Amino acid sequence: MLRKKREQIEQAADLRLQSQIGEEERFRDLMRRMARENKTAVVSFVLILLMILAAVLAPLLTPYDENEMDLMHRLAAPSAAHLLGTDEGGRDVLTRLLYGARVSLLIGVVPALLSLIIGAVLGVIAGYRGGIVDVIIMRAVDVTLAFPSMLLAMVIMYSLGGGIVNVFLTLTLVNWANVARVVRAQTLQIRNSEYVQAANIIGVPGGRIMRRHILPNCLPTLLVLFTLNVPASILTESSLSFLGLGIQPPNASWGLMINTARQYLYSAPWMCFAPGAAIMLIVLAFNFLGNGLLDVLDPRQKEQ
Repeated sequence: MLRKKREQIEQAADLRLQSQIGEEERFRDLMRRMARENKTAVVSFVLILLMILAAVLAPLLTPYDENEMDLMHRLAAPSAAHLLGTDEGGRDVLTRLLYGARVSLLIGVVPALLSLIIGAVLGVIAGYRGGIVDVIIMRAVDVTLAFPSMLLAMVIMYSLGGGIVNVFLTLTLVNWANVARVVRAQTLQIRNSEYVQAANIIGVPGGRIMRRHILPNCLPTLLVLFTLNVPASILTESSLSFLGLGIQPPNASWGLMINTARQYLYSAPWMCFAPGAAIMLIVLAFNFLGNGLLDVLDPRQKEQ
């Protein structure tokens, strides 16, 4: 009898949770509303998809290999044969741009996802558990945020060396603290909600409460943070590659392409323009998409 009563109370708590996270308005409806109210976010989403498709289908979109050199046509201006010209080694710039999109987008998505997972888990634990656990986690957050993100990334890359794996690790270590702080603040608000208190009263384990009652409420915020952390990771990697600390040749990334092309800025400006424009477009697209998602997912934005 007592067990049945607990199950009924827990089901009521789950229903309460569903009302809190707004499941009455399905995700599809939210996306339709964003499409109606924020055309810029929709265009940005389409642009991101096109860039991803172009990176995946790079071998089908260009007849050249990314490392194929043609010294007879080095620094050639844009033409029918080479739409964006060639670089100092005679390699097709468009081909390098498409293959570089693979690296740059991967470096944007993977560290953003890893930092999101780490920051969300630590933020929920700190906010829900409190006490010494909260103090330890938040002091680690304070230490991480005390350093400028670019300076911290440079120090870590100097220590670890170049390479894509080290770039993943560096960007994850740089970005997790911001996520943890935001999620902890939201967890502190949710912890005092009626359905969380009811779950505590009936003896639901803390891990289950955090997993089923707190994290779902943080998902809209995490989604927005992800769309904002991706361009931040791309910009940081581009800066590191520009300084010679990120992706190493012969691999192609947009930041590395700009670093290589800076000495030919006046004689072959197309070498800098193409990757620079690609970085600008992808960063703007993710930022506009993040703003559009914030408008439809954040209840405070709805009221405004």
